[in-house]
Amino acid sequence: MPHGKLIVLEGIDGSGKSAQYRRLCARMENDGIAYNHIVFPRYDKESSALIRMYLSGQFGENPGDVNAYAASTFYAVDRYASYRTDWGELYEKGGIILSDRYTTSNAVHQGSKLPDDQLPAFFDWLQDLEYEKLGLPKPDLVIYLDVDLETSLARMRRRQQKTHTSADIHEKDKDYLSRCLHTAEMAAEHYGWTRIPFLKDGKERDVDEKNREIYSILLDAINE
Repeated sequence: MPHGKLIVLEGIDGSGKSAQYRRLCARMENDGIAYNHIVFPRYDKESSALIRMYLSGQFGENPGDVNAYAASTFYAVDRYASYRTDWGELYEKGGIILSDRYTTSNAVHQGSKLPDDQLPAFFDWLQDLEYEKLGLPKPDLVIYLDVDLETSLARMRRRQQKTHTSADIHEKDKDYLSRCLHTAEMAAEHYGWTRIPFLKDGKERDVDEKNREIYSILLDAINE
């Protein structure tokens, strides 16, 4: 039996990814499309224990205190647990999975710790680790939301004020976030992600207009 479809929405913090993800879920439900939605990391699960320790600064106050390869394994374990206990059976039976982040986030956030000349090898190592060694499915489509650094930072500040939360070690480091944006561009090129531009005619795009484009791309992938 052929496997299902795995669609991934990716973007750095403040890219508008969560808002677009909620809109995609609502559209699919309104259109009667059966699917399962997953969000990574799963902070409420035991499998994310090392992620929570890392982000809270228990392994070091700066993202670079834990190297790209070590930190990637923290997130990979959480995905493995999720696949084996939550959505794997549905996917293997032909179901549609819509994921907010995936292996793609390791490429962006952990890859940002490495110089450009080491990134291709790291990107290939990630694919081998998660898709070959751990046996996780490869996405059928990765939609990457572009954004600029200033907008990303402003949105994160508003979110923290609204939710009365403090920034983790990723969110506190402006240089790290800038590097993430650069690394994301390289990852999108390396893996062949579908990029959604942040600007249109020099202005920030309307959220609903952008969502219509994303949903159209998603439907095309599902119906292939």
